[in-house]
Amino acid sequence: MLAGFRAERRAIPARWFYDRRGSELFEQITALTEYYPTRVETELLAAHAADVAGLVGPGRAVIEFGSGSSVKTPHILEAVAPAAYVPIDISGEFLRESAAALASDFPKLSILPVIADFTRPFEPPPAVADLPKLGFFPGSTIGNMVPRTAVNLLRSMVESLGIGAMLLIGIDRVKDEATLVRAYDDPAGVTAAFNLNLLQRINRELDGDLAVDAFRHRAIWNDDHARIEMHLEATCDMRFRIAGEAFAMRAGETIHTENSHKYGPRDARLLLRAGAWTPLAEWTDAADRFALYLCEARPPGTAP
Repeated sequence: MLAGFRAERRAIPARWFYDRRGSELFEQITALTEYYPTRVETELLAAHAADVAGLVGPGRAVIEFGSGSSVKTPHILEAVAPAAYVPIDISGEFLRESAAALASDFPKLSILPVIADFTRPFEPPPAVADLPKLGFFPGSTIGNMVPRTAVNLLRSMVESLGIGAMLLIGIDRVKDEATLVRAYDDPAGVTAAFNLNLLQRINRELDGDLAVDAFRHRAIWNDDHARIEMHLEATCDMRFRIAGEAFAMRAGETIHTENSHKYGPRDARLLLRAGAWTPLAEWTDAADRFALYLCEARPPGTAP
């Protein structure tokens, strides 16, 4: 965190969004009319869960990376008849509540929540170690990472889940700039509150004294990198301290808080293959706004 403030181009890792308040705000974002990814992906899961089940087969351990409220998960659990469900999330309190809610809906299913940062190496619980696995990575969360980091994460998922595992992943498509910016800068200001909550968390947890009201939320389409960028922009010159260290910003300077990369069909398949996952099936909506991919981790082959 402090290293990001010391950098010439200030940045905060996006995982810092998800304290209790941040997780609640994100769930509000997913219900916004402007935020199409959750709505479209949920429709795709409902429409194609049976197709996924036919390719996956029963008896796997479903391991969900960054599970949040797990609102999309029932579509998969109902269809694939899993032996166990392992939700992984960094927000412990939110994770426990979501797991408890699912347990009431699936009383016979073994649910084993794990509080962890899934972007780092992860070992499934011993109870599912010998089970075949289905990774579930919805929400186009892979787009929050620069391509190099995304490839590294996909490869670490192969190491965690094992050869023969499958992965169901949501990936957002490139589309017109106006639609993308509205999805990340909604008129109700919920995304702005989500972004600004980062500063409130810094003040609370790192003894900061940032003037939160002196920053504004910005969402920018960066066409060169095919991504939406979220920033917090200083509206005046300021000085502040974090964990006892002094910093200064000029009006107009920003703190880069999140990326959301968008992928065309070929780009997405190339990303998955670079991450050691072989695409088996692809589903998208009629407007081609969002795509689901089912992939398999296969033994590495020899290059020609």
